[in-house]
Amino acid sequence: MILTGKLLRDAVISGANNIYNQRQTVDELNVFPVPDGDTGTNMSMTIKNAVAELKNTPDGATAGEVAKTAASAMLRGARGNSGVILSLIFRGLSKGLSGKETADAAELSAALKLGVDAAYKSVMKPTEGTILTVAREGWENTAELGVSGGDAAIFLRAFVSEAEKSLARTPELLPALKKAGVVDAGGKGLIVIIEGMLAVLEGGEIIRSEDEVKPSAPAAVAASAASEEEIKYAYCTEFIVNKDSSAKDATALRAYLETIGDCVVVVDDEDIIKVHVHSNHPGKAIEEGLKFGSLTKMKIENMKEQHNNIIKADEAVQAKRKQPVPPEKEIGFVAVAAGAGVEALFRDLGADSIVRGGQTMNPSTEDILEAIGQTPAHNVFVLPNNKNIIMAAEQAVALADRNVCVLQSRTIPQGISAMMAFDPDADFNANRSGMTEALDRVGSGQITFAVRDSEYDGHKIKQGEILAMENGKIVFTEKDITKSLIKLTKKLVTSSSSYITVLYGSDVTDEDANAAYEALRAKISSDIDIVLVNGGQPVYYYIISVE
Repeated sequence: MILTGKLLRDAVISGANNIYNQRQTVDELNVFPVPDGDTGTNMSMTIKNAVAELKNTPDGATAGEVAKTAASAMLRGARGNSGVILSLIFRGLSKGLSGKETADAAELSAALKLGVDAAYKSVMKPTEGTILTVAREGWENTAELGVSGGDAAIFLRAFVSEAEKSLARTPELLPALKKAGVVDAGGKGLIVIIEGMLAVLEGGEIIRSEDEVKPSAPAAVAASAASEEEIKYAYCTEFIVNKDSSAKDATALRAYLETIGDCVVVVDDEDIIKVHVHSNHPGKAIEEGLKFGSLTKMKIENMKEQHNNIIKADEAVQAKRKQPVPPEKEIGFVAVAAGAGVEALFRDLGADSIVRGGQTMNPSTEDILEAIGQTPAHNVFVLPNNKNIIMAAEQAVALADRNVCVLQSRTIPQGISAMMAFDPDADFNANRSGMTEALDRVGSGQITFAVRDSEYDGHKIKQGEILAMENGKIVFTEKDITKSLIKLTKKLVTSSSSYITVLYGSDVTDEDANAAYEALRAKISSDIDIVLVNGGQPVYYYIISVE
């Protein structure tokens, strides 16, 4: 089989649907028990970003054109580390298939090699036993099959077979996987996507998304989404009839309305008749209603006009949202944050743009890119404030219309510390150095809960237990949130510590937070200032910053 543009388009759509349908299964392979932006969900959202554009791609498009469309959309939609790596694999495919009408096994193999190389280069210290290993070994063990050309589908099936063998070996490379009794989630997600692609290449059928097999909404509910050409009856007419003593059976009114329109609703009780109808002659509906009594609460709306106004408003919002603003100053900031209090804190420290996101809701590269465009500065520092967002932020650097530096802030406290280290009198390079150094001067603590039973990093963890994390690593479990806060904060404090900030989350009441603060204050040296802030963040009961 030769891979045409049409086949590749349908295959990628099928792969996207397959990972979407199985995203929860892939999510459940994550060994880290903390609630996060899970692997299957991130990979699904990344590749799903390409589906709409691919569906608008004509059958006559070349394999190179389809690959470029998919790669570009996935790059912008990349979420989480697994999503970024997936987008880079497809970006390599795009480069390898550039300018090609079709692709045989040799061309597909060479393109896939570019994707594997790009994925490895994107990670400063590649960890074996992950999606990187699965992709690399899948290619290495099928490379000879692709040398002489041949059937693209046979090559891809062989790749999946070797990738599955590699996936089965991932627990031997990563002890955490072995202890949890699972394989790598990212590697599994990649195989699920390629299996979905093979459904088209081998069977000619696009796997359908779960959403496509759900019952469609009733016409009356879905009307607002219809195009203007699909709006057969222009006027939505509603009124109430106050029935007179000689009022006829409302069945006759319903029968008449159905002859002049659709979406007819006639509700009859002892005193009134409620009427709803879509028609092109609202006057006729009203005239007929008058035969049953006096009218009240009459309303007539032009649905075509409403539809056009909605479209125009949406286009205006999109244009405003995506239109970059011109630079007005030398240095600006984008911070990723979740919770009204955390967002306000970053704005108070000078952040120009906030990207709402963090644990459980990793923003896409495009989200970050748009925030950069809305920052009125020639040079923009981006603070991801989460280790699973750094790679997506870094993908935005080459796409931005201004100079961008992604600081490697892995926690909210690190981001706050970096912002506080900014010197408005220093230049961009001096601030990059100073703010980066500030990341290491702060101790970060987080109190959250376990979403699953797990054995991680020497800790046997039960679902629902309170987890205490120091700089991203689980250090102990507890059953009481306040006890966890006190114990973790004391662990973070050193002889040089002088300032503690405690951010309490959306699941902690003001009363409980103040009581916890008083208990903490009693256990910490009076020489150290402690500030309590309503962060409003999800997932984490408390975020602790110690400097």
